[in-house]
Amino acid sequence: MKSQAYRMAMLYDFYGNLLTERQRDLFDLYYNEDLSLAEIAENCGITRQGVRDVIVRAEAILSEMEDKTNLVRRYQEMRSGIEAIENAAEEILTINRRQYDNARLAALAETVRQTAESMKE
Repeated sequence: MKSQAYRMAMLYDFYGNLLTERQRDLFDLYYNEDLSLAEIAENCGITRQGVRDVIVRAEAILSEMEDKTNLVRRYQEMRSGIEAIENAAEEILTINRRQYDNARLAALAETVRQTAESMKE
């Protein structure tokens, strides 16, 4: 994955509901609101180390779930596959327009393109 922050954001999107409310709140402040540990500690009335402990535990829970289920990895692979399908359908449409002008081929390629697009939602 790209960066630690991106990885954690993806893991949070998939598995965030497994965290306690406190873990979710502190995790959100740290990763999504981009607050420092000291800022979070001051706002929440706990120590910087206490904030760090909660965030490290939340990261461990999220990482452990991904290690067990691989949902994020499979999701990213699926997205790459859908993108490849879309690109191939576009290329088929382009070649068909330039060389064949076959209405049935165009309709099938458009169906593939639209189906791939709907799968991304």
